[in-house]
Amino acid sequence: MKKIFLAIALIAFVAIAPAQKLNKVTIARDGSFESFSFLTEDNVTLTMTADGNITAWGVEVYSDRVSTYSRLDAYAGRVEYYTTYDNEAFRGKVKYIGKTLITYYASYDNETLRGKVKSIGSRNFEYYTAFDSPVLSGKMKKSGSLNIDWYSSFDNEALRGKLRIVGSTTLNYYSSFDDKAFKGRIKSIDRASFTYYSSTEQKEYQGAVKTGSQLQTINGVQYYVKF
Repeated sequence: MKKIFLAIALIAFVAIAPAQKLNKVTIARDGSFESFSFLTEDNVTLTMTADGNITAWGVEVYSDRVSTYSRLDAYAGRVEYYTTYDNEAFRGKVKYIGKTLITYYASYDNETLRGKVKSIGSRNFEYYTAFDSPVLSGKMKKSGSLNIDWYSSFDNEALRGKLRIVGSTTLNYYSSFDDKAFKGRIKSIDRASFTYYSSTEQKEYQGAVKTGSQLQTINGVQYYVKF
Protein backbone atom coordinates (compact mmCIF):
# COMPACT_ATOMS: atom_id res chain seq x y z
CA MET A 1 0.00 0.00 0.00
CA LYS A 2 2.82 2.42 0.86
CA LYS A 3 4.37 1.76 -2.54
CA ILE A 4 1.09 2.64 -4.24
CA PHE A 5 0.84 5.96 -2.37
CA LEU A 6 4.48 6.70 -3.15
CA ALA A 7 3.89 6.05 -6.85
CA ILE A 8 0.83 8.33 -6.87
CA ALA A 9 2.78 11.10 -5.07
CA LEU A 10 5.64 10.77 -7.54
CA ILE A 11 3.28 11.02 -10.54
CA ALA A 12 1.63 14.09 -9.01
CA PHE A 13 5.01 15.71 -8.39
CA VAL A 14 6.13 15.09 -11.98
CA ALA A 15 2.88 16.54 -13.27
CA ILE A 16 3.18 19.68 -11.14
CA ALA A 17 6.94 20.28 -11.33
CA PRO A 18 7.05 21.70 -14.90
CA ALA A 19 4.25 24.18 -14.18
CA GLN A 20 5.16 27.86 -14.06
CA LYS A 21 8.87 27.15 -14.40
CA LEU A 22 11.51 29.74 -15.23
CA ASN A 23 12.24 28.83 -18.83
CA LYS A 24 14.53 31.51 -20.22
CA VAL A 25 16.63 34.53 -19.22
CA THR A 26 17.44 37.01 -22.00
CA ILE A 27 20.48 39.28 -21.83
CA ALA A 28 20.84 42.22 -24.24
CA ARG A 29 23.94 42.84 -26.35
CA ASP A 30 25.32 45.43 -23.91
CA GLY A 31 24.94 43.03 -20.99
CA SER A 32 21.82 44.61 -19.54
CA PHE A 33 18.96 42.41 -18.45
CA GLU A 34 16.09 42.11 -20.92
CA SER A 35 13.53 39.60 -19.67
CA PHE A 36 12.54 36.49 -17.76
CA SER A 37 10.31 33.95 -19.52
CA PHE A 38 8.08 31.56 -17.56
CA LEU A 39 6.36 28.48 -18.95
CA THR A 40 2.87 27.64 -17.66
CA GLU A 41 1.28 24.21 -17.41
CA ASP A 42 -0.55 24.98 -20.69
CA ASN A 43 2.86 25.52 -22.36
CA VAL A 44 2.26 29.26 -22.65
CA THR A 45 5.34 31.46 -22.34
CA LEU A 46 4.99 34.64 -20.24
CA THR A 47 7.66 37.30 -20.63
CA MET A 48 8.38 39.53 -17.63
CA THR A 49 10.57 42.53 -16.89
CA ALA A 50 12.94 42.83 -13.93
CA ASP A 51 10.33 44.88 -12.05
CA GLY A 52 7.58 42.27 -12.33
CA ASN A 53 5.49 43.38 -15.29
CA ILE A 54 4.22 40.97 -17.95
CA THR A 55 5.07 42.32 -21.39
CA ALA A 56 3.96 39.45 -23.63
CA TRP A 57 2.62 35.93 -23.69
CA GLY A 58 2.04 33.27 -26.30
CA VAL A 59 3.08 29.88 -27.58
CA GLU A 60 6.82 29.81 -28.26
CA VAL A 61 7.67 28.39 -31.67
CA TYR A 62 11.26 27.36 -32.36
CA SER A 63 13.05 27.36 -35.69
CA ASP A 64 14.06 24.03 -37.23
CA ARG A 65 17.07 25.67 -38.88
CA VAL A 66 18.29 28.25 -36.36
CA SER A 67 18.61 26.87 -32.82
CA THR A 68 18.68 30.32 -31.23
CA TYR A 69 15.60 31.68 -33.01
CA SER A 70 12.08 31.56 -31.60
CA ARG A 71 8.92 33.64 -31.72
CA LEU A 72 5.74 33.95 -29.67
CA ASP A 73 2.56 33.03 -31.53
CA ALA A 74 -0.78 34.22 -30.19
CA TYR A 75 -2.36 31.93 -27.60
CA ALA A 76 -5.83 30.86 -28.74
CA GLY A 77 -7.01 29.55 -25.36
CA ARG A 78 -8.65 31.19 -22.37
CA VAL A 79 -7.53 34.72 -21.49
CA GLU A 80 -9.35 36.74 -18.81
CA TYR A 81 -8.64 40.14 -17.27
CA TYR A 82 -9.33 41.79 -13.93
CA THR A 83 -12.35 44.12 -14.10
CA THR A 84 -13.15 47.61 -12.87
CA TYR A 85 -14.59 46.00 -9.73
CA ASP A 86 -11.18 44.65 -8.72
CA ASN A 87 -8.44 46.43 -6.80
CA GLU A 88 -7.18 49.54 -8.60
CA ALA A 89 -3.60 48.24 -8.66
CA PHE A 90 -4.45 45.42 -11.05
CA ARG A 91 -7.59 46.49 -12.90
CA GLY A 92 -7.29 45.63 -16.57
CA LYS A 93 -4.33 43.32 -16.04
CA VAL A 94 -4.43 39.73 -17.27
CA LYS A 95 -5.95 37.36 -14.69
CA TYR A 96 -6.10 33.95 -16.38
CA ILE A 97 -4.06 32.52 -19.22
CA GLY A 98 -5.39 29.04 -19.80
CA LYS A 99 -5.68 27.34 -16.41
CA THR A 100 -3.07 29.61 -14.84
CA LEU A 101 -4.20 32.29 -12.38
CA ILE A 102 -2.04 35.43 -12.16
CA THR A 103 -2.24 37.64 -9.06
CA TYR A 104 -0.71 41.04 -8.32
CA TYR A 105 0.26 43.13 -5.32
CA ALA A 106 -2.64 45.41 -4.37
CA SER A 107 -2.93 49.13 -3.67
CA TYR A 108 -2.69 48.48 0.09
CA ASP A 109 0.67 46.70 -0.24
CA ASN A 110 4.08 48.39 -0.02
CA GLU A 111 4.22 51.26 -2.52
CA THR A 112 7.16 49.64 -4.31
CA LEU A 113 5.19 46.43 -4.89
CA ARG A 114 1.82 47.74 -6.09
CA GLY A 115 0.76 46.31 -9.43
CA LYS A 116 3.65 43.87 -9.73
CA VAL A 117 3.04 40.19 -10.40
CA LYS A 118 2.61 38.40 -7.07
CA SER A 119 2.07 34.88 -8.39
CA ILE A 120 1.80 32.89 -11.58
CA GLY A 121 -0.06 29.73 -10.68
CA SER A 122 1.83 28.18 -7.76
CA ARG A 123 4.98 30.29 -8.29
CA ASN A 124 5.25 33.31 -5.97
CA PHE A 125 7.35 36.43 -6.54
CA GLU A 126 9.13 38.75 -4.13
CA TYR A 127 10.84 42.08 -4.87
CA TYR A 128 13.42 44.29 -3.30
CA THR A 129 12.08 47.34 -1.49
CA ALA A 130 13.77 50.55 -0.44
CA PHE A 131 14.33 48.93 2.95
CA ASP A 132 16.48 46.26 1.26
CA SER A 133 18.37 48.56 -1.09
CA PRO A 134 17.35 51.90 -2.64
CA VAL A 135 19.25 50.95 -5.82
CA LEU A 136 17.58 47.55 -6.24
CA SER A 137 14.15 48.72 -5.08
CA GLY A 138 11.40 47.26 -7.27
CA LYS A 139 13.54 44.55 -8.88
CA MET A 140 12.72 40.87 -8.57
CA LYS A 141 14.21 39.26 -5.48
CA LYS A 142 12.74 35.77 -5.57
CA SER A 143 10.91 33.65 -8.12
CA GLY A 144 9.51 30.53 -6.52
CA SER A 145 12.46 28.95 -4.71
CA LEU A 146 15.02 30.79 -6.85
CA ASN A 147 16.87 33.69 -5.23
CA ILE A 148 17.64 36.52 -7.66
CA ASP A 149 20.29 39.17 -7.09
CA TRP A 150 21.64 42.15 -9.02
CA TYR A 151 24.90 44.11 -9.03
CA SER A 152 24.67 47.12 -6.70
CA SER A 153 25.88 50.71 -6.77
CA PHE A 154 29.03 49.56 -4.96
CA ASP A 155 30.10 47.42 -7.91
CA ASN A 156 32.04 48.54 -10.97
CA GLU A 157 30.06 51.10 -12.98
CA ALA A 158 29.78 48.77 -16.00
CA LEU A 159 28.09 46.12 -13.82
CA ARG A 160 25.66 48.21 -11.76
CA GLY A 161 22.05 47.09 -11.99
CA LYS A 162 22.84 44.00 -14.05
CA LEU A 163 21.66 40.51 -13.22
CA ARG A 164 24.13 38.73 -10.91
CA ILE A 165 22.56 35.54 -9.58
CA VAL A 166 19.65 33.28 -10.54
CA GLY A 167 19.40 30.43 -8.05
CA SER A 168 22.82 28.77 -8.09
CA THR A 169 23.86 30.38 -11.40
CA THR A 170 26.22 33.38 -11.32
CA LEU A 171 26.62 35.87 -14.17
CA ASN A 172 29.83 37.88 -14.64
CA TYR A 173 30.53 40.82 -16.94
CA TYR A 174 33.49 42.69 -18.36
CA SER A 175 34.18 45.80 -16.28
CA SER A 176 34.73 49.43 -17.28
CA PHE A 177 38.49 48.73 -17.12
CA ASP A 178 38.24 46.25 -19.99
CA ASP A 179 38.42 47.06 -23.69
CA LYS A 180 35.79 49.55 -24.87
CA ALA A 181 34.57 47.13 -27.54
CA PHE A 182 33.15 44.74 -24.94
CA LYS A 183 33.13 46.44 -21.53
CA GLY A 184 29.89 45.74 -19.67
CA ARG A 185 29.06 42.75 -21.83
CA ILE A 186 28.50 39.24 -20.49
CA LYS A 187 31.74 37.48 -19.57
CA SER A 188 30.47 34.21 -18.15
CA ILE A 189 27.30 32.42 -17.08
CA ASP A 190 28.22 29.72 -14.61
CA ARG A 191 31.05 27.85 -16.43
CA ALA A 192 30.14 29.11 -19.91
CA SER A 193 32.49 31.94 -20.95
CA PHE A 194 32.35 34.59 -23.68
CA THR A 195 35.14 36.49 -25.44
CA TYR A 196 34.92 39.26 -28.04
CA TYR A 197 37.09 40.92 -30.63
CA SER A 198 38.76 44.02 -29.18
CA SER A 199 38.98 47.60 -30.44
CA THR A 200 42.56 46.93 -31.65
CA GLU A 201 41.42 44.27 -34.14
CA GLN A 202 39.95 44.74 -37.61
CA LYS A 203 37.15 47.31 -37.53
CA GLU A 204 34.50 44.99 -38.93
CA TYR A 205 35.17 42.47 -36.14
CA GLN A 206 35.38 44.85 -33.18
CA GLY A 207 32.86 43.85 -30.49
CA ALA A 208 31.79 40.70 -32.33
CA VAL A 209 31.71 37.49 -30.31
CA LYS A 210 34.85 35.40 -30.62
CA THR A 211 33.95 32.43 -28.41
CA GLY A 212 30.76 31.47 -26.59
CA SER A 213 27.41 30.04 -27.56
CA GLN A 214 24.49 32.44 -27.79
CA LEU A 215 22.13 29.97 -26.13
CA GLN A 216 23.16 28.14 -22.97
CA THR A 217 21.10 25.74 -20.87
CA ILE A 218 22.34 25.90 -17.28
CA ASN A 219 20.66 24.31 -14.26
CA GLY A 220 17.54 23.73 -16.32
CA VAL A 221 17.20 27.35 -17.50
CA GLN A 222 17.99 28.70 -20.97
CA TYR A 223 20.20 31.80 -21.08
CA TYR A 224 19.96 33.68 -24.36
CA VAL A 225 22.60 36.34 -25.02
CA LYS A 226 21.96 38.76 -27.85
CA PHE A 227 25.08 39.31 -29.93
